[in-house]
Parts: sequence; structure tokens; C-alpha cells
Amino acid sequence: MTSVQVRVPATSANLGPAFDCAGLALSRHDVLEFAVLPSGLEVSISGVGEGELPTDESHLVVRAFRAACAQLGWTPPGLRVLADNGIPQGRGMGSSAAAVVAGVVGAWALCPDVDGIDEEAVLRLTSELEGHPDNVAPCLLGGATLSWTEPGGARAVRLAVAADLRPVVLVPDATLSTHVARGLLPDVVPHDDAAFNAARSALLVHALTRDTTQLFAATDDRLHQRQRAAAMPATIALIDALRAEGLAAVVSGAGPSVLVLSAGAADGPDAVAALTPSGWSVLALEVDAVGAEVLVGAPEVSSR
Repeated sequence: MTSVQVRVPATSANLGPAFDCAGLALSRHDVLEFAVLPSGLEVSISGVGEGELPTDESHLVVRAFRAACAQLGWTPPGLRVLADNGIPQGRGMGSSAAAVVAGVVGAWALCPDVDGIDEEAVLRLTSELEGHPDNVAPCLLGGATLSWTEPGGARAVRLAVAADLRPVVLVPDATLSTHVARGLLPDVVPHDDAAFNAARSALLVHALTRDTTQLFAATDDRLHQRQRAAAMPATIALIDALRAEGLAAVVSGAGPSVLVLSAGAADGPDAVAALTPSGWSVLALEVDAVGAEVLVGAPEVSSR
């Protein structure tokens, strides 16, 4: 096998109160083809990031691929990467996590010395490369995920979401660095706020999987969204406007996009769009239940 194709979904992390823990896979994708060449490196990008992202060894997909090869003890003589990107960059929709997962899964799928893909090993490595597992977990596993880190590395479980759950993502023109957003968080939080978020995070699991009528209460947050308002005032203002109308709106990841968790016409895409100002794109999406997928000529991902 000398080439494979990998599809990876966009993601939204945190989902309000479950900071650095909960994530959701979304039906927006990057599709990448990996091929072994006799020598050298060829990188071609179409779609989002075309003409902007690097096409050398510094490309995040290539770096992740190389890291996986080092883990596997395999060195291909040459590599071609063809990327067709549909995930917005720098908008809080997991574009870097998708790149990391694609590179690592591509290496595992191409490596001649392994039979199948070890999801636990992939999760550990992608979390190390990304810095935390909250986006890579749903990108890899699909659906909604809860992730955490143990001494042995990142762990995650997948949740099957309620059938009526519909994510709507509002994407602004502006971008925001995750590093900048995280830098605004305080080192210490009040005990009352921590208890508030713990209760809402527990309720969030119930709301995502069994009772979507609880989504509004379950997505309330005191730990991280308001604290980062200075970096994205328009995002927080939009969330306030949406929540004032009873919509379960949260910052998508580190922002600046907004995620609305919808469960019917009353809070669906039309209702969300009516409250969204100009300059924002409204993406009515589905939950991606599959996660990272090898599409052409490769073994199935194990434990799927």
C-alpha cells in the first residue's frame, strides 16, 4: 500500500462549562491523501489555507506524520500530502487538532509494520502534539467525547448524542490564537464558580445524550468564557444576545466562533440566523458520528 486518504472532522471543545474536557465532532471536514514517494516531500493545499499554509516540513500535518513515524520506527523514503481543507482556520473549530489527527492516522494507515490503527496510542500522541485532548478526542472518535489525562497519557470516552441535537456554528471574519485566549485565564478561581461548573458539566452529559431540553442550563459557564471577553468582545456580546433569547450558545473552543446547540425549530438555524449580525457566517451542521476515517486502501480503525 503506497497511498491512503484520510478524512477528519472539525470539532468544538468545552461546550460551555466542561473546560478542557468535553468536545463535539462536526460535519465539516479536511480530506488528505498521503502517498509514499521514492524521495523528497511534496505538499499541495486546496480549499481553506490555500496559498497561506506552509508546504514544507513545517506544515502541521507533516510534523504530525513524522512524529507518528518516529513512534512506529518507520521512515518512508519520500512523502506526498494532498490536502483539501474545509475547516476554518483559527476560529475555534479544531483546525490544528484535525491536522494533527490526520497526520498521525495517515502514518499509522501507511506503515507496513502495523496491522490496524491503535486508537489509544493515536490519542496519546495527538494529545501530546496538540497540548491537550479536548479537540483531538472528538476528531479521532466522533460524536461527543469526554477526555482527561492520566500519568500514562490522554484518555477519552465517546458519547452517543441525542438524535435531535443539531449544532449551529457562527463564524466571524476575525481569527483568534488559542495561545492568546488561554493566556487570559486566571490561575485561581473562586470555589463557588468551580462548584457551579462541576454541576453544569455533569448536567451537560445528560443533556447531550438523553434530554436536550436541559441544554440551556447545561451550557452555562463561569470559568473561562467571560474571562476571555477582552480578546473577543463581539463573540461574548453575541452569546449574551443568543442566551437572552433562551438559546444554548457558547464559545466554540477558544473562539472566536460561537456554537449553538439546537434541538428543534424554536432554536434551530433560522432562529439563530435571525439573531446573528452581519459579518458572521451561519453553518448549520450535523454531529459527525464517525470521527477520523481512512477512506481508501487502508485497514479499518480498531475499536471503532
